Amino acid sequence: MRELLSDAAERAIRYLETIDDRHVAPDPAVVARLSALEGTLQPESRDPQAVLAELDQFAAATMGIAGRRFFGFVIGGALPATVAAAWLATAWDQNAGLVVAAPLAAQLEDVALGWLVDLLGLPAGTGAGFVTGATMANF
Repeated sequence: MRELLSDAAERAIRYLETIDDRHVAPDPAVVARLSALEGTLQPESRDPQAVLAELDQFAAATMGIAGRRFFGFVIGGALPATVAAAWLATAWDQNAGLVVAAPLAAQLEDVALGWLVDLLGLPAGTGAGFVTGATMANF
């Protein structure tokens, strides 16, 4: 497990450290090879590090959103601190919906909601909740 997670971290770090050294737009030659990812679902598992290596060879098919030269839309936000926090949150695998099941996650959500209420100048006692995206927000 440690070797796999360290490999993923090193690949992610290398990607972010070199993002400003390449074009912001995806490399057309790498994009043209994306069909190599297609195939039938395999009945057997694959070596996770081999899968990481396969995915990583297509990294140049990504838009350089996390770089300093991307001015397309207000999307992204992969600062080193946010990437590190996301890794930790993913490893913890918590669901803030139930305090009894995830007290830390629920508390952090309450803290963030308090900050949001304060930032927007909303009245004390304002309630809110975080959702996974626009569909759940509309629901």
